[in-house]
Amino acid sequence: MALLSRLRDGLSRSTQKFSGGLSVFTRRRLDEEALEELEDLLISADLGTSVAAKVIASFRRTRFGREVTETEVREALAEEIARILAPVATPFVPNPALKPHVVLVVGVNGTGKTTTIGKLAQYFSEQGKRVVMAAGDTFRAAAVEQLQIWGERTGTPVVAGGVNADSAGLAFDALTKARAEAADLLLIDTAGRLHNKAALMEELRKMVRVLKKQDESAPHSVLLVLDATTGQNAIQQVKVFKEMVDVTGLVVTKLDGSARGGIVVALAESYGLPVHAVGVGEKAGDLRPFDAMEFARGLVGAEAEDAGV
Repeated sequence: MALLSRLRDGLSRSTQKFSGGLSVFTRRRLDEEALEELEDLLISADLGTSVAAKVIASFRRTRFGREVTETEVREALAEEIARILAPVATPFVPNPALKPHVVLVVGVNGTGKTTTIGKLAQYFSEQGKRVVMAAGDTFRAAAVEQLQIWGERTGTPVVAGGVNADSAGLAFDALTKARAEAADLLLIDTAGRLHNKAALMEELRKMVRVLKKQDESAPHSVLLVLDATTGQNAIQQVKVFKEMVDVTGLVVTKLDGSARGGIVVALAESYGLPVHAVGVGEKAGDLRPFDAMEFARGLVGAEAEDAGV
């Protein structure tokens, strides 16, 4: 109950955007004019033109000409959005055969990469996993300090160097330590200075090359952290980072500070990459494994399916 409530609270701004537009459907015939209004609402809520067109096409097939209520529209929207999200709703699960499962966490500065790593460390530590973190964003002293605070909070070792230390060498040392300690998971923070894309690309590729010297299959996962408040810019960030590294999954943060929760749907439609988790608050428990139906219903403000939830 508490988890679902936190998700709904976190999505409240996005839900309000939908609610304002859906209020016109108190009881209304679903004609072309109504469908156009609904399509405009979906686009304005950052679902993107492709998703909006797909949802409207479904409504036209199944409900055109019928008189509908706001509740019916919400329920139908939730179902359509959940159908788009279902293929990408994949909680992140470390491979127990890997000691450690090496995760490179990437994204532009300010998306919440470092905080996400700390929250993941806490989540998996509480599950009894041995976790090591690496402060690979060596250009920002604040990022190193932040990760060390999370390390103290979670009892997780943090491998860190000085400011401007070689991040690839640090990643190598972190993997050495994680292997020596038979850790289950190694979480590596990275820089995110997109204003100098060539330098960042070379740095990330060097980290990958150095990790492969110890484990040819590493990194086993590359998680891209995106800030929901950037809206459609998140689509471009995925494109840019996919050019640099083999992105394997997404984490979308700061949904509680945005009315642009629909961007998660647009990302699913555009790239089909697994969405492992969404962030709906500052607390560690506010980084939620991604559930398609739960998210869809929270986004459009549909009532919980089970009245007891």
